[in-house]
Amino acid sequence: MSKQYINPAPLFASLKFGFSQIVTVQGGRTVYLSGQTPFNAEEKVVGVNRREQMQQCLKNVKTALEAVGGSLSDVVSLRIYMVNYNPDAEVNAIAQGLKEFFPGEHPPATTWIGISSLALKEFLIEIEAVAVVK
Repeated sequence: MSKQYINPAPLFASLKFGFSQIVTVQGGRTVYLSGQTPFNAEEKVVGVNRREQMQQCLKNVKTALEAVGGSLSDVVSLRIYMVNYNPDAEVNAIAQGLKEFFPGEHPPATTWIGISSLALKEFLIEIEAVAVVK
């Protein structure tokens, strides 16, 4: 399986925010994950703020991928849904969370989406992932 991360100069420099503009993949098995919430295995919400909940969501993404023989390095795309997202106050926290789980120069393509609500009122964030596993 080969992956190519493309960040064309005419597009904004997204790596500083923890994601790539484009990821292409040849070979492998495509895995689509349902939106991962800040629930732990006991269905308790982990985290009282978006940063803490983001960490739990990404831990859940990691756990789900490991269940199919993959890892976070196999993620090619994320969609991050955030309730009442405030870019002025939260952009750095989201970017730092992405860089913590996807360090280096090859992070997944990512879309950040502000929404009014999620499945439970306690959820501040939910993360969908697409991965390509060998």
